[in-house]
Amino acid sequence: MAAMTTRRSPLAMAVLSLVVEMPMHAYRMQQLIKERHKDDVVNVAQRNSVYQTIDRLLRDGLIAVQTTTRDENRPERTVYEPTDTGRDTLREWMRAMLAAPKREFPEFPAALAFLPVLTIAEAVEALTERLTALETRSAALDTELTDGATFLPRVFLVETEYQRTVVAAEADYVRHLLDDLRNGEVTWY
Repeated sequence: MAAMTTRRSPLAMAVLSLVVEMPMHAYRMQQLIKERHKDDVVNVAQRNSVYQTIDRLLRDGLIAVQTTTRDENRPERTVYEPTDTGRDTLREWMRAMLAAPKREFPEFPAALAFLPVLTIAEAVEALTERLTALETRSAALDTELTDGATFLPRVFLVETEYQRTVVAAEADYVRHLLDDLRNGEVTWY
């Protein structure tokens, strides 16, 4: 029942996944997400979002407090663990997230939809900047894959493989669009 009332999100899935792996406190969750480069797919830029997600999962009965401790001169630390409902919900979410494409609304396609707001020269300049950023990102992902493969099983790199494929496809598209803009095949003024 909780799976129906709890809003699924990448961060909620990550938090549940981590406490299923091992009971832990919020700060450790955020650390592990960053250490494992999962912050490429899960937004943990604001630590408060982790705490808000924990509060929601706790309220919905998907996680529970295992212990609360306070070391001398340190803030109180609460360790969370999954409930049986939380474990079941995580598996349901994972199956749904893997099986069914979700309609998402990223900014880039929205910007493409309104491209004529800019001049062609402005669009070429902006897309050229984007292509440079994509090429830089692609190189970073290549390095992450190469380095990761030296000590991690491939299953822990599949999201990086996916990201690398998506970035490469987007870069290829932007290159072609730039060519079409420069040679006049796509025009609006």
